[in-house]
Amino acid sequence: MKSIALKSIESKPIHLKTIIIAATLLLPATTASAGWMDQIGGILNNSGSSKSATASMPSVAGLSNSDMIAGLKDALRVGSERVVGKLGKTDGFNADPKIHIPLPENLQSVKSALSAVGMGSMMDDLEVRLNRAAEAATPKAKRIFGNAIQSMSFDDAKKILSGPNDAATDYFKGKMTTPLSSEMRPIVQKALNQAGAVQAYDNVMGKYQSLPFMPDVKANLTQHVVTLGLSGIFHYMAEEEAAIRTNPVKRTTAILKKVFGR
Repeated sequence: MKSIALKSIESKPIHLKTIIIAATLLLPATTASAGWMDQIGGILNNSGSSKSATASMPSVAGLSNSDMIAGLKDALRVGSERVVGKLGKTDGFNADPKIHIPLPENLQSVKSALSAVGMGSMMDDLEVRLNRAAEAATPKAKRIFGNAIQSMSFDDAKKILSGPNDAATDYFKGKMTTPLSSEMRPIVQKALNQAGAVQAYDNVMGKYQSLPFMPDVKANLTQHVVTLGLSGIFHYMAEEEAAIRTNPVKRTTAILKKVFGR
């Protein structure tokens, strides 16, 4: 019995050593599976032990805080430019079921009434023109994305890096919604006028109101396009952020190569 007990006691250090070795081997895989933004966020939020944290993350070892923040900003800049390029062109909104702008809800009854008398195509045409207006206004977002990124403070960047998966998108919403709405509104209005949507709307309403017993239906087409246009832009920015968090945007700039090409 004594020999069995002694053997059991002697085996414990070996067992513990095995656990330590296994944990050490698993550590790089665990670190690698974390998104680079999570890794950098952990370093920035753990400045007191940044040496040990950085040592376990060789992809960002030796980089200064300013390099890390610059890498984040450049990744977000490239990502936002992709979004604007994707949506700010013909059929960027109209042909995309995720962000296609439908007629305002209170015009659905108008469409039903006109369809009943063989004039539903007028509303279909109006719907396409609403999407064309959003596509024409979207390029304005590029400069405003750039301004929001440029004005990003160190604390803002830390919150994004260590925050939830949509932290950057929420940051952009807070910074961009008011100025982007203001910039888009006149462009949408102009685009609607140029595309004939306003005239089409007036024509539709004239036909609609000529029908007996129809209620008065009005819609703010410009605000409708601006609201859903912003929603579409931020929808794809959230998707871009998710991709950025798992893999840095294509390393096409000097700072991205420096930060992520190590």
